[in-house]
Amino acid sequence: MKNITLHRANTRGHANHGWLNAHHTFSFASYFDPNRVQFGVLRVLNDDIVAPGMGFGTHPHDNMEIITIPLEGDLAHKDSMGNTEIIKFGDVQVMSAGTGIQHSEFNPNHDRRTNLLQIWVFPNQQNVTPRYQQISLNTEDRKNKFQQILSPNPDDDGVWIHQDAWFNMANLEEGANLTYNQKKQGNGLYIFVIKGKVLVEGYELELRDGLAITDFTAVAIKATANAEILLMEIPMINND
Repeated sequence: MKNITLHRANTRGHANHGWLNAHHTFSFASYFDPNRVQFGVLRVLNDDIVAPGMGFGTHPHDNMEIITIPLEGDLAHKDSMGNTEIIKFGDVQVMSAGTGIQHSEFNPNHDRRTNLLQIWVFPNQQNVTPRYQQISLNTEDRKNKFQQILSPNPDDDGVWIHQDAWFNMANLEEGANLTYNQKKQGNGLYIFVIKGKVLVEGYELELRDGLAITDFTAVAIKATANAEILLMEIPMINND
């Protein structure tokens, strides 16, 4: 039997710093909930709105897979590996922090905000050589179907990370049905609603709701309104 936990959008941690309006699905910074520290190796799911011209100063990371998905606007990235990039809607960026990196991120536009998801996943290898990857995807390829945006395999669609994880996105028209099939036995699935409404396993999910599912092989999803969703299949224990 599936084990399901619902995380309503309004139960997330929230911090408004003026230049940054952040919601945390899992414990982060000053927000701590012992029941919401992580889901398997999924450690952070932050929904950040960055004010025009503002951003995060240079700061360090290590031994973490860090995935950034812009939902609105642009994000300028600079890191200690020499990468200087602009990440836009439709792009997916990943950094394997490994032995250690430093980076900064800011909204390069002075007339509009940037909204992004930043996701941290514990790696299955420690102290790897840091790496950076950024790709641009055709969002039309996720209309009423899953578009894989991340996997463990460099040769597969999307970016890759040091973990047995698969991420997919889908844009669903009202009434559309999809079934997600588990890629690796024992993995869990976290579904995050970016827009709209979906029905999953009897749960009506709305804007920014999340659903954590374990002990599954397949999950049926129905859009009860036009919707955009992110699905993250991840190991439930670290396998390093």
